[in-house]
Amino acid sequence: AAAGKLLVVPADGSHWLSMQEVLDMLKQRGHEVVVVAPEVTLHIKPSKNLVMKMYPVPITQEEMDDVL
Repeated sequence: AAAGKLLVVPADGSHWLSMQEVLDMLKQRGHEVVVVAPEVTLHIKPSKNLVMKMYPVPITQEEMDDVL
């Protein structure tokens, strides 16, 4: 974080909900934040405040929703 650049690979779940607020604050303070996450998740959704890089996974959102 000292260089002002952060690469974040979050785990899906409640940790992301708390982490997202911290990342938004860091972004407001001038840090460059890039979040790498799978395309299919429970809570990690694209954000206009953060740079999001999504990668493909072998399950669809519909299949994930059916499992849950």
